[in-house]
Amino acid sequence: MSSEAPVHTWDRQPNFDRHPTVPAGPASACRVGWDDIAAQLRSSGAHRVVVEAYPGVYDKDLRLLADRLGADRIVDAADAYKPGDDIAAMVQPYVTDDPVFGRLNDLTIDDFFDPVALARLRAEVRDSDGRIVVVGAGASRVAEPDVLVYADMPRWEAQQRQRRGEIANLGVNNIELRASLRYKHAYFVDWRVADRLKRSLFERTDYLLDTTVPGEPKMITGADHLRALAAVARRPFEVMPFFDPGPWGGQWMKEVCDLPPDEPNYAWCFNCVPEENSLLLGFGHHRVEIPSLNLVFREPEALLGSYVRERFGDEFPIRFDFLDTMGGGNLSLQVHPLTSYIREHFGVSYTQDESYYMMDAEAGSTVYLGLKTDVDREAMMADLRRAQDGGFSFPAETYVNRFPAKRHDHFLIPAGTVHCSGAGGMVLEISATPYIFTFKLWDWDRLGLDGRPRPINIERGEANIQWHRDTRYALDRLVNQITPLGAGDGWRAERTGLHEAEFIDTHRHWFTGRVHHETGGGVNVLNLVQGEEAVVESPDGAFAPFVVHYAETFIVPAAVGRYTIRPYGRAEGSECATIKAFVRPDA
Repeated sequence: MSSEAPVHTWDRQPNFDRHPTVPAGPASACRVGWDDIAAQLRSSGAHRVVVEAYPGVYDKDLRLLADRLGADRIVDAADAYKPGDDIAAMVQPYVTDDPVFGRLNDLTIDDFFDPVALARLRAEVRDSDGRIVVVGAGASRVAEPDVLVYADMPRWEAQQRQRRGEIANLGVNNIELRASLRYKHAYFVDWRVADRLKRSLFERTDYLLDTTVPGEPKMITGADHLRALAAVARRPFEVMPFFDPGPWGGQWMKEVCDLPPDEPNYAWCFNCVPEENSLLLGFGHHRVEIPSLNLVFREPEALLGSYVRERFGDEFPIRFDFLDTMGGGNLSLQVHPLTSYIREHFGVSYTQDESYYMMDAEAGSTVYLGLKTDVDREAMMADLRRAQDGGFSFPAETYVNRFPAKRHDHFLIPAGTVHCSGAGGMVLEISATPYIFTFKLWDWDRLGLDGRPRPINIERGEANIQWHRDTRYALDRLVNQITPLGAGDGWRAERTGLHEAEFIDTHRHWFTGRVHHETGGGVNVLNLVQGEEAVVESPDGAFAPFVVHYAETFIVPAAVGRYTIRPYGRAEGSECATIKAFVRPDA
């Protein structure tokens, strides 16, 4: 069975779901609006209400809730923090002076408190009469609650608030700092601290509060939150994708994913990055937005499977995202760190091995991959440094291979390989999850969207470039390493990667009929790379049929076991294709 002739997908009628929602309960289980939320909390008769908050939740929302509760006293957990200068000094070894990279650490929320101030505040709350409402990050450390509310916040929305200059970092007054530096601070410190606290509170939380959409708060019970996570971890689902412009961004996603036209371009789509994506829980017609990390933390065994969890802990190790250069420019020429380097310098246990799967490509599209044979290392590094100093354009094609790229090609990019997508390509990037550790070598004489030069990391890059990955190596081991796996009635399967040094494997299925899959005890991540629609079904009815559309990424938890995929709706009678990624059991 042969695949259909390449079709330029840009002109297809979009059916991409930008707000995929997992049914979680009836509308009556969700409180909506401050009045309804406050009424529910007041009905408990609680004397002491504690509202723990993830960094990024607006202080004004917490105080608004406290006011609606008729608080006799509002206590802010930050009143017991160490002085801001002391906190800044404490986190500096992990934030570092590097403009992009910091270091992971073992800090907890307790490290942010002044012990004397905390003891005093605890005593004041304990001895107070009337209704006391304690709010903020670390509120659960200040008082033992009669009712515990957890105000959660997805990281993508927190980033938007950073960009708008609305929030500072935990315990410090750095609101004037560039958003990119506040993001780095949050990535390496604030979010790690908050996640450690969150995980200890799942069982204790009475209510989960969603304030992601300003002015539209929603609240569900902690029990409903945990029941929803348990259900999601046992059925196929999608996380909520987010899209972002960039200096090299293109126009493909704007059309295919039906995006707002006011942005000049869209460069990235993060459609399976559980560290930053949201999970939408549907309660009737209400959507409660939570971090998809909650699922990873709460249901790691069902979601990941035992062998994946054994290697990576409670982390989701597979990332899917889009890189759009159709109508745009080249990505930055870059390299990712080796495992030994990322562990030593950043405290991360595994690195960003990756691959480029071509969803679409214009005529003449290319991928830069690996070095030219017998490249002069000293000359290349000297030219990179000259280009960084300005007034000289790095001659990339003198040193780096440039391969033609067409739809459904798959380029493998183990860490240490110099690479980038050229203009005119639509890339589904399949990679390991540590996604900010990119060492840019050359950025084609351009500025970022903020008008500033984008950080270049030549010294770090040089320390990781694998110079033996030359033209012959790339052709033999990195470009379209496709091997047949089997075929049946209405389907055929191929292995498309990844490199033997990478722990992720990818299989592609072409099908006009039903294809049988098995998670094999590990999580599967898939994208419908060809066809209008497909339906994922359980052979024994363990979950409801799940419909996916062209270009959508979806997750099949390890606990699902057996499942099938077949063309559906507008795609019936035509050939579809999926690309499936999973962690190799022997990796």
